[in-house]
Amino acid sequence: MVLVLGWLGGISLAAQTKQHRPNLIFLLTDDQRWDTLGSYGNSLIHTPNIDALARDGVVFDNMFVTTSICAPSRASILTGQYVRRHGIWDFQTELTAAQLSRSYLGVLKKAGYKIGFIGKWGVGNPPASFFDFDRTFPGQGQYFVAIEGKEHHLTSVMGDQALEFLQSAESDLPFCLSVSFKAAHVQDSYDLGEEPFPFDPDLTHLYQEIEIPLPTASGPQLFESLPPFLQNSENRMRWAVRFWGPRRYQDSVKGYYRLVSGVDVVVGRIVETLRAKGLLENTVIIFTGDNGFFLGEFGLAGKWLPHEVSIRVPLVIFDPRLTSAQRNQHRSELALNIDLAPTMLGLADLKPPDAMQGLNLSPLIKGEQIDWREEFFYEHHYRHERIPPTEAVRTGRWKYIRYVETQPLYEELYDLREDPAETKNLANLPDYRPQLLKMRVKWMRLREQAGSPAVTTVPG
Repeated sequence: MVLVLGWLGGISLAAQTKQHRPNLIFLLTDDQRWDTLGSYGNSLIHTPNIDALARDGVVFDNMFVTTSICAPSRASILTGQYVRRHGIWDFQTELTAAQLSRSYLGVLKKAGYKIGFIGKWGVGNPPASFFDFDRTFPGQGQYFVAIEGKEHHLTSVMGDQALEFLQSAESDLPFCLSVSFKAAHVQDSYDLGEEPFPFDPDLTHLYQEIEIPLPTASGPQLFESLPPFLQNSENRMRWAVRFWGPRRYQDSVKGYYRLVSGVDVVVGRIVETLRAKGLLENTVIIFTGDNGFFLGEFGLAGKWLPHEVSIRVPLVIFDPRLTSAQRNQHRSELALNIDLAPTMLGLADLKPPDAMQGLNLSPLIKGEQIDWREEFFYEHHYRHERIPPTEAVRTGRWKYIRYVETQPLYEELYDLREDPAETKNLANLPDYRPQLLKMRVKWMRLREQAGSPAVTTVPG
């Protein structure tokens, strides 16, 4: 295993004086919730390389997705737009040529960046003849890949591909490399009795001697407090095969953790290669996830719903041009997946297209104190008979959830300051009626601001 603790401390000030645009490396994990990194307070998980990036960079403690499902969220990351604007609600629809040209990839390509993409494209089929370095695959892919008759773990293979790209990088031509991991997504096609989170066998030794504690928000009483449509939802169906029983829970969560640790090994390899080639001083590294994941909370699995474990993801940004005083920051502002595209363009001194709805995080990365959003709108309208469509509003303190098609209307209200695990639904309590009404007004206003849906009906 590659461990590179302390590899960032020796960066000189030369990067701050370079005049050409920085290189960008965008690392995107799949289904990784925010609290599965050491830098986010998880004392059990082994992520030394990402944690080193965090110590010499900026950590966004409140990073969220505006839709918690792979394809729509990835389209939002690419375009900087809410799903209701870009219109990609399913797994088959592709970005149009115009949308791709206005994505962060398209704008950087037009500005002269060498564009590389590795891994899960995630938005229909990957675009043909667009990338300078193309190692994309459609769909979910498989965790084990046969190369010359020998099985290799996909995460490790993607690491090899990233190093291949970096070895060909030129010092006078800026590049943007996006590495889109399958990890830590469950292997959807697994059979009962098989490992749902197939990890690299080289990491088997990790977590063997520990016991993963059960989530705070777990137990029969909490599950029984859910409405029937959630008790019989896809989230519950998947919990039954992934987390039911003490042994299954331990095996699944440890497998999930090992997948995250496998990504961390690749991060270490990338940084070592950047250093060896003299590229580290002018390369910004962004690490985040496409959505969160229930690890048994409320007796559920999967994502989709607007609860914290489903919509909250990590965001670590390492910019070698920062001064020592600007590093090792933890920012509390609300950051969103739609902010990533305008941020990457901002870091490259490029103007985001007007169609992008996200905000440029660059001032926050630099440690500036500026006016910032205090709330955001969430939407999930992917059609599935056991996934209820939802919309929500999240402020610094309050969470309002609206199941938009239930009859009668079902709502949830949480005071996140007093109840961060969201175990006490306050929506029907008389004392919280004024707050509920306030959140309904916010929901209507933010929903309107997010824009009209790009399609009149969501694909069925």
